[in-house]
Amino acid sequence: MAIIAVAGRKGGVGKSTIVGNLAAELAAMGRSVIVLDADPQHSLVAWAAQGEGMLSGCVEKVKGGDAGALRARARAAEEAADLVLIDTPPGLPDIAYQAALVADLVLLPCGPSPLDLFSVKEALSLSLKARAERRSKRPRIRFVPSKVLMNTNLGRGLSSSLEEMGKKVLPAIGQRVVVAEAVMSGLTVCEYAPNSVSRMEFKDLAKAVDKLVMR
Repeated sequence: MAIIAVAGRKGGVGKSTIVGNLAAELAAMGRSVIVLDADPQHSLVAWAAQGEGMLSGCVEKVKGGDAGALRARARAAEEAADLVLIDTPPGLPDIAYQAALVADLVLLPCGPSPLDLFSVKEALSLSLKARAERRSKRPRIRFVPSKVLMNTNLGRGLSSSLEEMGKKVLPAIGQRVVVAEAVMSGLTVCEYAPNSVSRMEFKDLAKAVDKLVMR
């Protein structure tokens, strides 16, 4: 019913972490979910293989570098699930562009570093280019503050910096150890630490995303 692509020109901003935990929270809300791992490193596939959590049943590997295969698989998955989430690779703009061409929503995670802000501008430009090619208001584009340390000036100012780029900002995801611990266990934060602050952050993000795409 809807396709969500998570994109970024720079690695290390939490794309795969957001995709996996967002999938878990959307599933907890009763949505059927398929996750397409289009990053040649296949971090989500490796994460899912670490255990027997919910990701082990919904993550699929998409052949790295094959943009045509990604678009075809995303369209097919859309017929089988309420929501399809695509994890795109950094440094391979064609894959991210092809994902944006089929997506209803593009999420652009951004960390608090100035380098992250430079890179997210490039990702925004790519998403806008896809929208222009489609001659549509799709994909919708939203920023997601990621790996935020709210006790720092950079962390506190990140949302405002993103808003100045002209697109709305969704709930932030903090930099928390429990996220890495969950990955090591092959679980999402929803499964590993259901009462944690981190889980509440991903839950708030999922609610915002669901409201955007399931109207």
